[in-house]
Amino acid sequence: MTQTGKTPILSLRGIRKSYGPIQVLHGIDLDVAPGEVVALLGENGAGKSTVSNVMSGTVLPSAGEMTWQGAPYAPANPREAIDAGVGMIHQELLLLPHMSIAENMFVGRYPMKAGRLDRREMERRAGAGLQRLGLDISPKRLVEGLSTASQQLIEIAKALTLGSKLLILDEPTAALGGEETKLLFKQIERVKAEGVGIVYISHRLEEIRQIADRIVVMRDGVKVEEFPSADVPVRQIVEAMVGRSMDQMFPPLATPTSETVLEIAGLSSPTGQFEDVNFTLKKGEILGVAGLVGAGRTELVRAIAGADAIKSGTITLNGKDVTPRSPKEAIQNGIVLVPEDRKLQGIIVDHKIRENIAYSNFDAVSTAGWISTKKVTAFADENIAKFGVKGSGRQNVGEMSGGNQQKVVIAKWLARNPKVVLLDEPTRGIDVGARSSIYEIIHELAEAGVAVIVVSSDLEEVLGVSNRILVMAAGRQAGILDHSEANDVSIIELATA
Repeated sequence: MTQTGKTPILSLRGIRKSYGPIQVLHGIDLDVAPGEVVALLGENGAGKSTVSNVMSGTVLPSAGEMTWQGAPYAPANPREAIDAGVGMIHQELLLLPHMSIAENMFVGRYPMKAGRLDRREMERRAGAGLQRLGLDISPKRLVEGLSTASQQLIEIAKALTLGSKLLILDEPTAALGGEETKLLFKQIERVKAEGVGIVYISHRLEEIRQIADRIVVMRDGVKVEEFPSADVPVRQIVEAMVGRSMDQMFPPLATPTSETVLEIAGLSSPTGQFEDVNFTLKKGEILGVAGLVGAGRTELVRAIAGADAIKSGTITLNGKDVTPRSPKEAIQNGIVLVPEDRKLQGIIVDHKIRENIAYSNFDAVSTAGWISTKKVTAFADENIAKFGVKGSGRQNVGEMSGGNQQKVVIAKWLARNPKVVLLDEPTRGIDVGARSSIYEIIHELAEAGVAVIVVSSDLEEVLGVSNRILVMAAGRQAGILDHSEANDVSIIELATA
């Protein structure tokens, strides 16, 4: 029986997993009941993904046992788990863009008739699966061009069409905006009402109370806490995750000087994504940029960094016009961008940590135009230690947690000692412990006199790190709030004006 008195559909007892001498799971016990959402929380590296992979047949446990609907359950591969009724929706969506929705939903399991694909039956069943989730979309449509939220729901419809009685959702809202998240939650409630059990993995603690029935917290491969309901203070969850008291999530704000470092005047995009943006930034000041999805926040900082074209307006740094025509010009002038999508734009995942750090700092690791391996190693090791990256310089970045990947992106740019640092969604998809260390890095930058701009969809984050907050709405500058007058209500009012 679960803590809520329900008979579980899936039970794990004493699950252990080792890779050689390294043990990553230490005797995990977990129950999930039909029609229940169990939030599985923990820092990156806590073991959440390994537990999920054991349940979904991707990883074989070293010890322990599982039962599914009261019978022994030991899937040797994902196909066996799917056949049993366990489906996993990964954070990185796996739909094939050039195939139709119906083809994606039945890939590898196409309905056949007289030895040929029964397209009519496939589209009929796919349409029924979409309607089950309230999706008004043709199963004949190509996946290409669909929103992330729609693709997420199609993955869920696909799993349900294959008969899943348990869904494992890994960071389902990481790339979704507020309205898209509400749509996803609505469909989760619908599936839950049908008796489907759900394991919900997320770093967005504020949404757990909205969707979860119970909370299980892991740390270092151990289940350290289980809360019988989701009505738990976020602080208590965080302290269970990190294993220490979190007296203050955000460092105290640094005090900017009176010296203006950056001035943005009349900045507009040629595509209309932002228009007539004006603000100044002091030395040691942190300016938060808030707004709804599509407000033009990312496009604004990309333009300042020279990554996107500028229609009109100027960017002035220390009294000099430095309006960039390319990222190279911005970097040479001391303006760097930590981009929104670290895997696509910030790092090369199959290259080593030291190589990624060196790529932005060839001038520091070369002699007469020749790259020095010795200099690369020393330079990378210095910055790995300086910015708290957990890993060896020889390690591939793709093997690291999201938090450590983000630290590599930050390290490679801060190693250049920039004057202005632009951070776009710096803690997206990152656990609470790693967030705290990134907030410390931002604070230390400001203390050192660097001007910082932080774009974030997390209102608590924007309020916690910023001296002032620029709010954008539909590409317009809706207003700038001082820290003392800013709160979630005042920001939302401007963002929706």
